Amino acid sequence: MIKVSSSVLFSILLTCSAAADSRSWPQWRGPDASGHTYDGKFPKEWGRGSNLVWKAPLPGRGHSSAVHHKGKVWITTAIETPASEKEKEERLKANEGLASVTVLSEVSLRALRIDPKNGKILKNIEVIQKKQPQWVHHLNSYASPTPVIEDDRLYIHFGAYGNACIDTESGKIIWKNSQKELWVMHENGPGSSPVIWENLMIFHLDGSDKQSIVALFKDTGKIAWQTKRSGELKENPQLQKSYSTPIIANFNGQPILISCSADWVYGYNPRNGEELWKINYGVLGFSNVARPVIGHGMFYISTCFMKAEIHAYRYEGLDKPMLAWKMIKGAPKMPSPVLVGKQLYVMNDGGILTCVHAISGEVEWRERIGGEFSASPTFANGLIYFSDREGKTTVIKPDTRLNIVAENELDGTAHMASITPYENSFLLRSEKGLYRIGK
Repeated sequence: MIKVSSSVLFSILLTCSAAADSRSWPQWRGPDASGHTYDGKFPKEWGRGSNLVWKAPLPGRGHSSAVHHKGKVWITTAIETPASEKEKEERLKANEGLASVTVLSEVSLRALRIDPKNGKILKNIEVIQKKQPQWVHHLNSYASPTPVIEDDRLYIHFGAYGNACIDTESGKIIWKNSQKELWVMHENGPGSSPVIWENLMIFHLDGSDKQSIVALFKDTGKIAWQTKRSGELKENPQLQKSYSTPIIANFNGQPILISCSADWVYGYNPRNGEELWKINYGVLGFSNVARPVIGHGMFYISTCFMKAEIHAYRYEGLDKPMLAWKMIKGAPKMPSPVLVGKQLYVMNDGGILTCVHAISGEVEWRERIGGEFSASPTFANGLIYFSDREGKTTVIKPDTRLNIVAENELDGTAHMASITPYENSFLLRSEKGLYRIGK
């Protein structure tokens, strides 16, 4: 009798599920949150005059990625009304964090439906309006969390400002939830994207004042469970916040919600929020942004700020994850890694790309690409796409050495959002708008 591990079985189930609608991109980093696209003929080179299907300006500002299902493309944005200098000065007296922040008098948080044929806005829906919202870091936005699309519903998370569900055909708001139990002080703005699992919408709320993980019933928006973080944190509130997005995977025959927060990585039962285990990083780790990556019966995380490290944990066959290896040089604070076969590719914020053996932790090579990075990479057509804050996308071929295939530039403004595949093209968001790249 041939035995199949639960992680392999889970991968098979994911593949079968994805095959049912193989060309959807329902959440940040794709159907299984790996950053891997479906099979397609994606472009590897582009520019202002080549492989550009359309460019569409978007109202407002945001760093969320586009999602789509059955031809319906959605993205979020924030219409900003700047605070006056007097108001800004007065409100920032309470700022105990970084000085490089954006202060608004009012923000309108919106969902946009985009026509994939030409980039036109088909629907522009105000979901939440907030006067004197919290400030955000200049590298963040008020619309950074990527929504999730499932069947005919779009599930939206704007951090402490609230959550909503929209009918993707009519644009009708099905429910909203902005109750006080879900309010935290982000300090640098919302960042964690939601996850849909069975009948739940799950997300992080790790502020400088309160830290928890929350599940709402996706049909009603009511709280299903809310679990406070149990790990001891540093006394300074600025070291208690986090912006990471959880991931759910099967280990040892059961679904595990893997969740990075300040100083700790947790495992929860996604059905009821029960904490199953927690592991301290052993180093200072906070303002987490990178999303965990799953593979080979293991999971991989970045501890993020201050001095980031990559930690690899073996979990399959164990009651509690065990640290397999760590990489203490060249780790990212914001971009997530991408796993290709037995190679883990890690781009740090400063443009240093490391290829590490995913099982042993041996560094195979490390090279400086240059630039500064926030967006997470995408694997498509056997190539890895890295987009930076200067508007350049570097394309490499996985190899035993650095193998740059192309370097592509558009409008010279930051690519803060991760690339979204659509049919045989890419949807790429810059500070100036949304591009469809392809033939």
